Amino acid sequence: MAGSERIGLIAGNGRFPFLVLDAACAAGYEVIVVAIKEEAFPEIESHSATAVHWLSLGELSNLIDTFKREGVKRAIMAGQVKHKQIFSSIRPDWRLAKLLLSLGTRNTDSLLGAVAKVLADEGITLENSTSFLEPLLAKPGVLTKRAPSEQEKKNIAYGRIVARNLAEYDIGQTVVIAETACVAVEAMEGTDATIERAGQIMTSLESGPSTLSRALTVVKIAKPNQDMRFDVPVIGVRTIEAMQKASASCLAVDAGKCLLLDGDAIITAADAAKISIVAD
Repeated sequence: MAGSERIGLIAGNGRFPFLVLDAACAAGYEVIVVAIKEEAFPEIESHSATAVHWLSLGELSNLIDTFKREGVKRAIMAGQVKHKQIFSSIRPDWRLAKLLLSLGTRNTDSLLGAVAKVLADEGITLENSTSFLEPLLAKPGVLTKRAPSEQEKKNIAYGRIVARNLAEYDIGQTVVIAETACVAVEAMEGTDATIERAGQIMTSLESGPSTLSRALTVVKIAKPNQDMRFDVPVIGVRTIEAMQKASASCLAVDAGKCLLLDGDAIITAADAAKISIVAD
């Protein structure tokens, strides 16, 4: 890692871009941020970036020109850009419009993979989004005080099968399971909204006693051949809060491929809520 080398950061929403920015600066890099107007938090202006440029999602040519002007040859993409934005009223420039029209499918992998190729063709290499955050990747094993129960282990095993099959089609990375039955599958709405929907399904049932447990297990996986440059699975304290509201008791993630955005605070929150977290 070089002293005053410049690196670009394409910032979406959430805390992920802030973590990358702070870690890159701590490693001695000058960070040039391109903040996505429709997604990034305004607070990114007050962090330690060398420069912050605000661009709309549709401005792919402007993004490339900005990085070239700033002398950026390596970049990181961090933070969520909601997949549903492709249906928004944002007008793509000619380069992005051409790219969108060329795609056979418009899922996350194909769209971001195509953007990465365009950047590479222009001399800008997209690095793994976790390059500076390896310590925050989930370690294998039970991460909380409480280990999964036998029923939760069955839910996890079934949920992994369902999630891996769905992930092949880039539909979503999260499923919510109860008693080895799939309650909810993530699509464009995101993990927290999927968990919330699963909770709503359970609370919509008659309140009388049930033969089967209604406790929910959340399984969040990486895609087969996960591209660590973008769309890396992340969980945070907000995930635990969403699980609490939905009466979900267990969370399973992929070791080494899921980022714990809030570090130990996630484990503390999960222990307080008696939620088990396991990474395999």
